[in-house]
Amino acid sequence: MLLQLRRLRPLRTGVQQARPTSSCLFPDPSTTGSGSGLVLQSQSTDVFQNLALEDWIDAHVDLQRRAVLLLWRNRPAVVVGRHQNPWTECNLPAMRRAGVPLARRRSGGGTVYHDLGNLNLTFFASRKAYDRQRNLRVVTDALRRVRPELDVRATDRFDILLNGHYKISGTASRLSRKSSYHHCTLLHSADRAALSSLLRPSCPGIQSNATPSVPSPVANLTDHAPSLLWEELLEALAQQYNSEFGFEAAPRPVDPSDEALFPGVGSMEAALRSWEWTFGKTPKFRLDTRLELRDEQLGARCGAGLHVEVKNGLVESCRVDVPHHWLPPRLSGALGEVLLGERFCPHRAAAALTALLRCESGQPHRRLQNLGEVLLAGMG
Repeated sequence: MLLQLRRLRPLRTGVQQARPTSSCLFPDPSTTGSGSGLVLQSQSTDVFQNLALEDWIDAHVDLQRRAVLLLWRNRPAVVVGRHQNPWTECNLPAMRRAGVPLARRRSGGGTVYHDLGNLNLTFFASRKAYDRQRNLRVVTDALRRVRPELDVRATDRFDILLNGHYKISGTASRLSRKSSYHHCTLLHSADRAALSSLLRPSCPGIQSNATPSVPSPVANLTDHAPSLLWEELLEALAQQYNSEFGFEAAPRPVDPSDEALFPGVGSMEAALRSWEWTFGKTPKFRLDTRLELRDEQLGARCGAGLHVEVKNGLVESCRVDVPHHWLPPRLSGALGEVLLGERFCPHRAAAALTALLRCESGQPHRRLQNLGEVLLAGMG
């Protein structure tokens, strides 16, 4: 998300300045005269650090008494919603080749592509004050302030459309017993080619109750307002947030990895980076697909069926239906057995396949290897 953030410069005095603490960043609103709002700008472009900062604010700030607007951006990353299936939402092989990480956020909603041309805004408030339309009005009014010619409107689905057609902002939220946060994207100058190539399924044939994304035509603000600068956009958003909610909060840069400001945020970040959260939290699903096999040495071809059930990201059952004339049943059965309990991912499956291949030679080895390679490709 695209913030050109200014670092706070320490005062140059003869006495070393003490590092700010979380109590300094989030003082008791009753002791301050600046209202109960706070505008923070993340200095990090790491998706996991920024998502962890969201979690920290939601867990540690008294949102009954203080509202917070967090502005942040990330280096290229794909972020899926809490209840989504990454194998059906994004092109995992292409992401691995490009070094683009996958993250799962704690809110619902659909999958989004982030890069430095995409601004993220998170509105934190009490559950009672939760109002997504009002938050989106901050964005649309800010855009109209800086570029009155732009036709931007929030929809009933809590998206923001440009010219009534192009999506420039999507929305997701999380509600707790007393607190809430609502975050949205804002496409300023994102790489739409990367967005299109990475947000497509890895594995055909998956059946799941996971929340699907709803594809929409998208556009960047700079496609229609080329002179719109980041600094101009950020200033307008902060001003409009203060105007809408009656605050007087100056934007404040923060480092989301700073344990002095955000004690325990590192462990939150580690949890978000884990395979168990990113993939293991995928709702249970089933994969039924057709595999095309070939024996290059003989120029022969054959079809096979793959049937896999996955729970918590682990293979719960696996059956590979291969014609007996192509591969002995003991080998196709053994392949299904070695995958049981393994992570549904090419890396782990490849290790299991390698161990099985050591026991074979000749044509069975060659055909089992081909079956394994096709199966791995089917896993995304």
